[in-house]
Amino acid sequence: MAYYIGRRLLLMIPTLIVISFIIFVIIQLPPGDYLESYVAELESQGESVDPAQIAALRHQYGLDEPFLIQYTTWATGMLHGDFGYSFEYGLPVTDVVGDRLFLTVIVSLFTIVFTWLIAFPIGMYTATHQYSWGDYGLTLLGFLGLATPNFLLALVMLYFANVTFGISIGGLMDPEYLDAQWSWDKLMSILQHLWIPVIVIGTSGTAAMIRRLRANLLDELHKPYVVTARAKGVPPFRLLVKYPLRVSLNFFVADVGSMLPSIISGAEIVAVVLSLPTTGPILISALQSQDMYLAGSFLMFLALLTVIGVLVSDIALALLDPRIRLEGGRM
Repeated sequence: MAYYIGRRLLLMIPTLIVISFIIFVIIQLPPGDYLESYVAELESQGESVDPAQIAALRHQYGLDEPFLIQYTTWATGMLHGDFGYSFEYGLPVTDVVGDRLFLTVIVSLFTIVFTWLIAFPIGMYTATHQYSWGDYGLTLLGFLGLATPNFLLALVMLYFANVTFGISIGGLMDPEYLDAQWSWDKLMSILQHLWIPVIVIGTSGTAAMIRRLRANLLDELHKPYVVTARAKGVPPFRLLVKYPLRVSLNFFVADVGSMLPSIISGAEIVAVVLSLPTTGPILISALQSQDMYLAGSFLMFLALLTVIGVLVSDIALALLDPRIRLEGGRM
């Protein structure tokens, strides 16, 4: 196990180097850069632009350097905690992210907990009560959850909250706490507003997880070892939890690789619709405005979390399921 983990950690280094190069190539692919877009926007508004000032800014931020030099400067800076400068916000990338990263983690973690708390009991019930009225009803709700886009559900909830109750459910806290320092009152305001985005974001994920858990459990419940254990008089709940459910959890653990980056990225479209101060809208804005260092740093962080998540899921799968072996050997 230790050899496997060490080998995987060493492989992460060239993997991240290749990913960082690909990310930098992608964010450089659109023609021009942020300064050219900024100049075009000013000229469209009829304002004059000083070419000398633009040239000075381009030299200051290294945009006039060759591609490889720009990449090397950006990549080596990240090793020292310098993720570059955001042109749109006029601040270092670390300052732009600020509290938004923390709020994104809160929303995502609560969404994951909500998804698991709802999906596990429903998935177990529908699998053990196949073709019952409860199975049909919950299956119908699951299909509705899968078919309804998150942003559409957010728009519907915004409309009915405004028309029926005359209130706005957008945002993640009361307006007076937006620029305030962290306090107990601000935290309580966040918790009071948190349930709407958690339900909206978690709906489709919950529905998909129910269907997958039901399918995996049904497959395991019809295997010979379950029939044998049932014939030997093993209590139904103990039989379900100790054997089939444990094997059916493999895909939950395998999802860790995609779950970690989703904690940071959040649901971008839902965040825009509900005006959530999370990292999703910043990433979309950075990509639209060609704020290369802000967008590149986000994508690089997501790649790092993905690589770490895959490693964690592989190790957890080996611990959960003894049939999975991380290292080869003679039988």
